[in-house]
Amino acid sequence: MRVIATAGHVDHGKSTLVRRLTGREPDRWAEERRRGLTLDLGFAWTRLGGEEGEEIAFVDVPGHQRFVPNMLAGVGPVPAALFVVAADEGWMPQSAEHLAALDAFGVHHGLLAVTKSDRADPARATAAALAEIAATALGEVPAVSVSGTTGEGLEELSAQLAKLASRLPPPDLAADVRLWIDRAFTIKGAGTVVTGTLGGGTLRVGDEVTLGANRVQIRGLQALGEPRESVAAVARVAVNLRGVPQDSVGRGDVLLTPDAWRPTTEIDVRLRGALSGELHRNLVLHLGSAAVPTRVRPLGPDTARLLLASPLPLRTGDRGLLRDPGEHRIPAGFDVVDVRPPSLARRGAARARGEALTTLEPGWDYLRREGFVRHEDFRVLGLPAAGERLGGWHADPARLSQSRAEAAEAVAAWNREHPLAAGIPAEALRQRLGLPAVDLVPAVLTGELVLADGLVRTPGTGLTAAVDNAVDVLEERFAEHPFRAPEADELRKLGLGKRELAAAVRVGRLRAIAEGVVLGPDAPERAVEVLAALGEPFTVSRARQALDSTRRVMIPLLEHLDAAGLTEPLGDGTRRTRVQGCAGRENGLP
Repeated sequence: MRVIATAGHVDHGKSTLVRRLTGREPDRWAEERRRGLTLDLGFAWTRLGGEEGEEIAFVDVPGHQRFVPNMLAGVGPVPAALFVVAADEGWMPQSAEHLAALDAFGVHHGLLAVTKSDRADPARATAAALAEIAATALGEVPAVSVSGTTGEGLEELSAQLAKLASRLPPPDLAADVRLWIDRAFTIKGAGTVVTGTLGGGTLRVGDEVTLGANRVQIRGLQALGEPRESVAAVARVAVNLRGVPQDSVGRGDVLLTPDAWRPTTEIDVRLRGALSGELHRNLVLHLGSAAVPTRVRPLGPDTARLLLASPLPLRTGDRGLLRDPGEHRIPAGFDVVDVRPPSLARRGAARARGEALTTLEPGWDYLRREGFVRHEDFRVLGLPAAGERLGGWHADPARLSQSRAEAAEAVAAWNREHPLAAGIPAEALRQRLGLPAVDLVPAVLTGELVLADGLVRTPGTGLTAAVDNAVDVLEERFAEHPFRAPEADELRKLGLGKRELAAAVRVGRLRAIAEGVVLGPDAPERAVEVLAALGEPFTVSRARQALDSTRRVMIPLLEHLDAAGLTEPLGDGTRRTRVQGCAGRENGLP
């Protein structure tokens, strides 16, 4: 399906043309038909060229000056326009405002229909209209003279519409959905139905979409008056929403792919058709079917910051326009260049930002400002990916290099502050480096820095000189009496408290057998070798004698061996080893 909007001055025959082309009545209200003019958006459709031809849906917009906001809601999401000028009246004020709207929205595809050719020679009106249109984004367009009364020219108009449809760019069927709502109503037995022009992506019955702050489910779909299980862009679509009150949704609201859009109230834009200093400070922003009061803050000659009264789901590259309702004119169109711009709190920040926008590199500008950006954020913001890919992140090379240098300094500082700690917790390092997520920590580790068990450390660190000397004393003792653990007062005299002992155990210099009982790191292995050599079940007393130890050490040591599966209690107060001779060494006992 292709979607085309009508445009032109009031009573120039837009609705008549749509009616003759489609055989359908586009006007929604009896009042419109009675008065012979369109007050609100109308919709009709046809298939050009028979059953195999292109499906065309028309958005018929009002031409009266009082209903320009309604017209903008219809034109905003549409990629092409049928511009209508009456031969007997020619170019008129609303012709100019409608053309300014198409130009501001950046519509590049169009067709001129000069109507009422049975009333006046269309040549003059055609020449004047083509000259006006050529100076806009539409450029040079084909022109057809037609009479809605006699039908003259309708066949040629249909042929030109088919050619126009064939020139439209193909839609992205996999795009994130952003359906600007232009109508909302209730159908008995079905509930709330909203309509809009689907410019990209695909909607399916059963899908969840975001409406405001809520997720809602699609109960049903219609396109061209027929129920559909799915509708792909570009299309006029009616969406039946489950559980949504009609009074909670209206024109300017939008259905979105969940988690794919970030509404914003502050954007930087590049203006078209006006300089920033020429604009009034309070205007109305039109984009899609939305109309939002907006404050304009000039940045550079053709750039400005727009402060929106309510949030809109926008992306870099979106096109919209600014309207001055007081003067009934459209002073400028705009292209969105940044949907998450930096703060302008400092003196001179606005001027500096304006200068920066003259050399803006989409993607890179945002990445340099943030340092690290999630991969999906580029898509959500409408930016091309940039920088070095780090799993689910992208990094600015300069920021990454800085973070790597700072990581080594941060770990060294932590070791000085916490000499007995196993290392700096990854989350603490993230905070010190200002990283946005802890999963970036591995990417900034260089040299000997390692991450294990949530701690970042340098191998070989962890004992102060005093602790190292104290452990040397114990090691000399264990060399002579490996199973005689030092008493608490001996440890205290050596300066080995709980923290110091834990550090020594962590680096593998000691083995903790129980609370307050430490031996050499190979004590379990050596004990099993001695006990296995006994060749028969043994008692605690026999084990104590064989190991030249004390009961204070022996009971927790045997329980340690039991837990490790190296010895087995037999239930009668005796135990046996589960290895023989030196098998323990061969089996890599702890």
